[in-house]
Amino acid sequence: MTISFSRRAALAAGLSLAFAAGPALAQQNQVLRIGVTPGPHAEILEKVKPLAAQKGLDLKITEFSDYVVPNQALDAGELEANSFQHEPYLDNQVKDRGYKIVKVGLTVNFPIGIYSSKYKSWAEIPDGATIAIPNDPTNGGRVLLLLQDKGAIKLKDGVGFKPTVADITANPKKFKIIELEAAQTPRSLADVAAAAINTNYAVDAKIEPTSAILREDAKGPYVNLIAVRATDKDKPWVKTLVDVYHSPEIKSFIAERYKGAVLAGW
Repeated sequence: MTISFSRRAALAAGLSLAFAAGPALAQQNQVLRIGVTPGPHAEILEKVKPLAAQKGLDLKITEFSDYVVPNQALDAGELEANSFQHEPYLDNQVKDRGYKIVKVGLTVNFPIGIYSSKYKSWAEIPDGATIAIPNDPTNGGRVLLLLQDKGAIKLKDGVGFKPTVADITANPKKFKIIELEAAQTPRSLADVAAAAINTNYAVDAKIEPTSAILREDAKGPYVNLIAVRATDKDKPWVKTLVDVYHSPEIKSFIAERYKGAVLAGW
């Protein structure tokens, strides 16, 4: 059968449009800007990224060096989501700063540890030693609860999950507790007897989490989470993002990569 010129032209034009549409369709994945802190949060999201792409999401991952800016950026609309904090920290930020940010899914648990470059065990820490802890209320309080749990200090009754240094009622070894930005605690090891370091910052500083001389039990409300603006919480992409994060592939990656230093929290 002979195809007329006009039909051949129309067919060619249709094929041309079809081929042109291919890349365009491939570029239609919904862009999601996600804020993370360096270390495991960033590494895990990089593993989530290709799985999310298969589900129509293009993750743009931005690393922040502290715990303050990711919520500021999310609330301001500069991000669609963040993945770096546990619920007590988010609750504190919402209360203090009025953010309209909510939890939409759990991620991982980082048991916090106290480390030392001078002493091999907690029992070796001398009286009057200086101990560095994070200066944000939830993580600093978390360390104070750990110290109380190990019998090093005593706190006021009823302090909940966010005690402060002012809540210490007994300090039999007269430890000097100093508060630093969480990201700076690994650097303080050369200057203090011991430092409490969040696991993500320990990993980023090439400190083996299992080398902690005191370590928090993997319990309590400190599982980390994915947060979004309250106005976005019911959007389809939120469920897709959480479902991909909770996939068997990501759970296996966490177990193999972190060997128990970071735990899947779902």
